[in-house]
Amino acid sequence: MKKKRDLKIGIKSTNEFFDEALTIADGLDAGHRPEKPIERLYFGDLQTLLHHLTPKRLELLSVLRKTGPSSINALAKTLQRQYRNVHSEVKDLKMLGLIEKNEEGLYLVPWDEISTVVRLAA
Repeated sequence: MKKKRDLKIGIKSTNEFFDEALTIADGLDAGHRPEKPIERLYFGDLQTLLHHLTPKRLELLSVLRKTGPSSINALAKTLQRQYRNVHSEVKDLKMLGLIEKNEEGLYLVPWDEISTVVRLAA
């Protein structure tokens, strides 16, 4: 049975990111192992997060997850959008790790769930 993969997306400063990484590393050194891998993606600020996760890109992720592995051409047809726009978005989402490419050269969303947390105040 395939393990469920969840991705947590958030906003953290560089210092917050490294503080969290050190805490996790200290826990690993102490023998504490997470039940499943902790997979996270952080952006430095809300503006950058919203630049990468637009409504159209979230729709693309959702459709690709539902339809399964697909070529960019087939995905563009399903979304009824221009190939070049879908290609650009797939390239960006792949660079962020939100989309992967399988052995057959088709794109897929490996995540079962993507959750985003935005802190309004420190």
